[in-house]
Amino acid sequence: MRAVLAVVPVQEIDKAIEWYSGFFGRDADTRPMDSLAEWHLSELGVVQVFEDPERAGRTAVNLTVDDLDGTLRRLSEQSIESRDPQIVSGGRQRLAVVQDPDGNNLGLIESVG
Repeated sequence: MRAVLAVVPVQEIDKAIEWYSGFFGRDADTRPMDSLAEWHLSELGVVQVFEDPERAGRTAVNLTVDDLDGTLRRLSEQSIESRDPQIVSGGRQRLAVVQDPDGNNLGLIESVG
C-alpha cells in the first residue's frame, strides 16, 4: 500500500464543503461529482467529503500537522473549536480532536521532542 484516500460521510454536502473549506483553509481541490468534494493534502493523501446521511458522523480521521498550536489558532479564527491537546504515543505526539458539524472526529497530530 502506498496511498490513502480518507472518506468522510456528511449529511449535506454544501454545508460540509463550507465547513471543511474553513478547516483546511482553502476551497476543495476537486468536485468529481455533485455529492463529493476532495482536498488533496499530499501526492498520496486525499480527504473526500461525501454526502451519505446514513453514515454521517461515524468517521475518525487523523491528520498530521507541523504546528498544532498554530493550526488550532487558525481554526479558532474560523470558529472551529477543538478539545484540549493531549500527549499521546508515550509522549512522542500531541493530539487535538476537532468534530465536524455531523460528529465526525478529525484528529490533529503533531510530533514532539
